[in-house]
Amino acid sequence: MLQGGPAARPVPREKAMAAVTESTELSLQHLIDPEICIRCNTCEEACPVDAITHDSRNYVVDFNICEGCNACISPCPTGAIDNWRRVSSAQPYTLEEQLSWDTLPAKTEPAVTAEAELPAEVARLTAEASAGQGGPVSPPWSAAHPYVNLYSLQNPAIATVAGNFPLTDENASADIRHIILDFGNTAFPVLEGQSIGVIPPGIDENGKPRHVRLYSVASPRNGERPGYNNLSLTVKRVTHDHEGNPVPGVCSHYLCDLKKGDQLKVVGPYGTSFLMPNHPGSSIMMICTGTGSAPMRAMTERRRRRIALNEGGELMLFFGARRPGELPYFGPLMKLPKTFLDINLAFSRVPDTPKQYVQDLIRERGTDVTRLLKDENCYIYVCGLKGMEDGVKEAFRDVCATHGMDWNSVYPALLANSRLHVETY
Repeated sequence: MLQGGPAARPVPREKAMAAVTESTELSLQHLIDPEICIRCNTCEEACPVDAITHDSRNYVVDFNICEGCNACISPCPTGAIDNWRRVSSAQPYTLEEQLSWDTLPAKTEPAVTAEAELPAEVARLTAEASAGQGGPVSPPWSAAHPYVNLYSLQNPAIATVAGNFPLTDENASADIRHIILDFGNTAFPVLEGQSIGVIPPGIDENGKPRHVRLYSVASPRNGERPGYNNLSLTVKRVTHDHEGNPVPGVCSHYLCDLKKGDQLKVVGPYGTSFLMPNHPGSSIMMICTGTGSAPMRAMTERRRRRIALNEGGELMLFFGARRPGELPYFGPLMKLPKTFLDINLAFSRVPDTPKQYVQDLIRERGTDVTRLLKDENCYIYVCGLKGMEDGVKEAFRDVCATHGMDWNSVYPALLANSRLHVETY
């Protein structure tokens, strides 16, 4: 959807930044905080390449000499030396600028690549995904800064399959896989809610290279295995189109058939809108079907790994599938504490049981849903097949009407405040 095995060793910061710099023309510049520097000269004495100098006002680091060896970090008694800013490689802060500072400049991230410059096929798929809400909306105000389009069709990243695991039982109508990709020493930073592009090998019936296909990342920002340079995808083997006609999905078959150790070409990452909030107390309502669970798993896993920080905020999940054996991550979901994640599962093809869809559960939980709709710190994410979109909106309309709210007013306010994000296909 915008659709483990062992992992490689962690990537050192300097190597990761070198890879990012090569494709984005960004660098990590080492700076000294003039507000807390006590001018003790230990950093200058410790630097093995003489990158640090000073005048009567400030100690400064020469961007063109510094090798990022960190030899100066531990001797510094105040921590003033341990400061970094991402800057344009062509326009770092000069020594003259640094010598004039009374405070460090604010952290600002240069734009990497405009969304308008995305490959045509990626731009089309992205536009289709967000069409139901009138196009992409701004991310939550507290969302982390995303990097986009670091790797292009002309310069893709090479990933290695570290694991390929079935998520559905052998009698399921769909083959859904959890695929772990390892990037080795190639920096490929992603956030929850972003997607990557996969380039299937070969040529199409017209003799042209196959189109890139997008898949939402299913792991949090620190990887499927924390501290390792990898990510995961949730991929369904496509055998029929939305109308039920036989259609073999070229890229989905390619991915589902990959073996551990196989390599593939990856582009991106993409996405600047469908990002989770980061501020304490923020709540998240997630509504998904099938492989639309990928970004929801990433967000949930991010929160789970940080549960000891007691950042607060509710997590509510509405998740639909044909039956339990076809619901991705069903087993792990059942092991999560109810106090952590409010789980609402809808199954439409369970024998001797009435059909149930996510919109039915939204209506059943109307009191809690409207409470979260009113909560300015709650952000709502919808991901799955295009057909679910209207049903979810109608369910919201119904619960609003039942609880004294007007959906015609609520809906535009959600979009204006970056609280509703939709990606459907």
